[in-house]
Amino acid sequence: MKEHKSIKKTMKKDSKKISAVKKAKLKIMGKVFKYTVGFFHEKGFTQLMPLMLGKSVDPLGPDPGSSVEKIPEIKYQGAIYRLVTSMILHKQVAMKEFEKIFVMSPNIRLERAERGLSGKHLFEFTQADFEIRSAKMDEVFKLLEEYYVGLSSFLEKEAHDEFELLEIKPFKFVVPFKRFTTYELEDKFGSDWELKKSLEEKQPFWVISHKREFYDKEDEKKPGTYLNYDLVYPLGFCEGISGAEREHEYGRIIKRIKRDKLPLKSYESYLKMAKKGFFPSAGAGIGMERLTRFLTLSKHVGDVQMFRRVPGEKVDI
Repeated sequence: MKEHKSIKKTMKKDSKKISAVKKAKLKIMGKVFKYTVGFFHEKGFTQLMPLMLGKSVDPLGPDPGSSVEKIPEIKYQGAIYRLVTSMILHKQVAMKEFEKIFVMSPNIRLERAERGLSGKHLFEFTQADFEIRSAKMDEVFKLLEEYYVGLSSFLEKEAHDEFELLEIKPFKFVVPFKRFTTYELEDKFGSDWELKKSLEEKQPFWVISHKREFYDKEDEKKPGTYLNYDLVYPLGFCEGISGAEREHEYGRIIKRIKRDKLPLKSYESYLKMAKKGFFPSAGAGIGMERLTRFLTLSKHVGDVQMFRRVPGEKVDI
């Protein structure tokens, strides 16, 4: 009986400890949000509210890294709307009115069940999604590297207790981050270069020139070279940011959509606006859960969510 009580007492202590760790991670997530919103406001960005439904949405293809099963549609008042997988197309439209915008944007991507084993995939997550009119890749890199250096300092002051409970220190970002092309990493590591290179590095690094969605700008002087980029976290935590300079010319957008064999009808509303003219722009989306997972050295990105949304896992509520 005494032994039974002792086991129950130990289990209760363990349960409290796990709860405290979870709470610390969620509090760090909240502080990362606080810093992120403040950072973009200080840099003169206009914050726009997120959307969850759209007539034209990000196709997530032909990106070979995409494993989304489908993009759900709903019929509402005689029109078809799709769940927003990212606000990239809407950001391009917003560039007609604003020079710099950001959105704390919820995304829904119904990934295949096996993606839940990757440690980095969710079917609901949030991005700090931003766009800058007339910007180039280097400008985005400079902005984001400043963001990360400032985040280190902010968390040292504002999340000291939470990191102490986790028995780790806030990661010290050192810039500038290294740059590699997809091609050189594939030559060295093969198609699964991301994890191998991530395990090799001690700081985040940029990977540029991925062949993916139609809105990522292709270098006109070097066909087959793309002006897009990912930021990959070190220590095996992999990709945390995706972004690009955008295709903004109507003819080139049409050509790319046809090349990717996407249905033009799905992009009618977007193309109508593109025909009237888009500004050149560049931007990116910072995955908030992936960033917090890296900062807290969590095994799975679902560990930093209050309500886990992991592909293949049962949803409790």
